[in-house]
Amino acid sequence: MYERKLPVEIECGLHLFMEVLNGKWKIKLLWCIHSGIQRPGELQRKIAKASRRLLDTQLSQLVEHGILIKTTFDEKPSRVEYTLTPLGESLIPVIESTARWGEAHREVLEPLVSKEQSAG
Repeated sequence: MYERKLPVEIECGLHLFMEVLNGKWKIKLLWCIHSGIQRPGELQRKIAKASRRLLDTQLSQLVEHGILIKTTFDEKPSRVEYTLTPLGESLIPVIESTARWGEAHREVLEPLVSKEQSAG
């Protein structure tokens, strides 16, 4: 199991927010689940660039932080679905606002991000 080398900083709300949503695919996972994609296989197909293991890890972290509920159905083959908790639902307006900010500044940001990616 992974053990942190540095302690988690939670002295302010921004640090708490970053701790919960730190991970390349967490916001996209939340948006997909909000949009109706709830099963791990469907999420993997929607976010094909991420490994299944990484998605499973980030889904588990979101469950641990009270953002998602994982429901395992007692059937064969077994079926798992993820849903947003009320705490998770409260993140949707934040994600929408962030997306609007990105769109509003696309002309400035897109060339800079593209340049950064090609240099890396």
